Amino acid sequence: MASPDTVRLSADAASALAVRVIHRAGYSLDESEVIAGSLLDAELCGYPALGLARSITIAEDERTQAPRSPVSVVHETPVSAQIDGGGYVGVYSLNFAVDVALEKARANGFALVGLHNSYFSGRNAYYVEKIARAGYAVIHTASSEPYVAPLGGRECAFGTNPFSVGLPGDPDPCLFDMGTSAITRGEVVLASRLNELLPPGVAIDAGGLPTLNAAEALKGAILPFGGNQAHKGYGLSFMIQALGMLGGTGRTEGRAKHFGFMFIVFDPALLMPADQFRAQLAELIAAVKSTPRKAGVEAIRIPSERAFAERARRRCDGIVLERRLHQRLLALGGS
Repeated sequence: MASPDTVRLSADAASALAVRVIHRAGYSLDESEVIAGSLLDAELCGYPALGLARSITIAEDERTQAPRSPVSVVHETPVSAQIDGGGYVGVYSLNFAVDVALEKARANGFALVGLHNSYFSGRNAYYVEKIARAGYAVIHTASSEPYVAPLGGRECAFGTNPFSVGLPGDPDPCLFDMGTSAITRGEVVLASRLNELLPPGVAIDAGGLPTLNAAEALKGAILPFGGNQAHKGYGLSFMIQALGMLGGTGRTEGRAKHFGFMFIVFDPALLMPADQFRAQLAELIAAVKSTPRKAGVEAIRIPSERAFAERARRRCDGIVLERRLHQRLLALGGS
């Protein structure tokens, strides 16, 4: 809801503002439009920590000013590719990886693609959706620099390490995208910008003590998700960090604690007729949604349903931004 402390922008105006900020920070206009496309989609789907606020992070990140080289394939087979992200932000380079994965999957029914030398991929469902809408099943993992403490530890050892799955369906694909940390680093950064408290149990300070202060959490560590079952989040995060080495950090950088991205893409027809799979997925969705509900529950939703509905609504109603963020975006965008 809009308030005196917020500003409402149309999707087009929000996109144009993000493009100006990123272009002014040093990316070409074409590159800025690709990056802004991902950030805008996150904002539309209701993930502000991965939305327009991230254009501020990109503009202020020292890596934005570092030399870049073209995103390129450095090793490949008919069904696989290892991609060097050229030092680009991941919300640009991962679109290249998606294109390579789809090209190989169309030719061979399967693709395994890794990407390294890049950082910050944003909302990973954005890439998974592109692949699933093209008719392919996809599993995507993303490891990063250390922001998260291991179970029982008080210093960072691995990233927030999201895991995403996409399946083709009608009329929309079915997507699931989750981080393996109790909160994303983007949410911590956004809370620090807005001077907001963190939820309890998601972060520790530099001394290893629980904290609600976002600025102190940035000096300390985020915790694995799961609460008293945090060993599950920790285990998933560890394995995704290890997969990041196959994404290229182990091959070319020799750093386990770095950004590494993986896509596993395949045609469902390798296992069963594609139409049959779509029909059975629709049956599963219908069965889940028709489950008797608890008192007070309006509807049972499936993964991605809320995001799709929110995106459609915000395209019509616009995007509401905190006024402080809007003013910072205007300053960085030169207007």
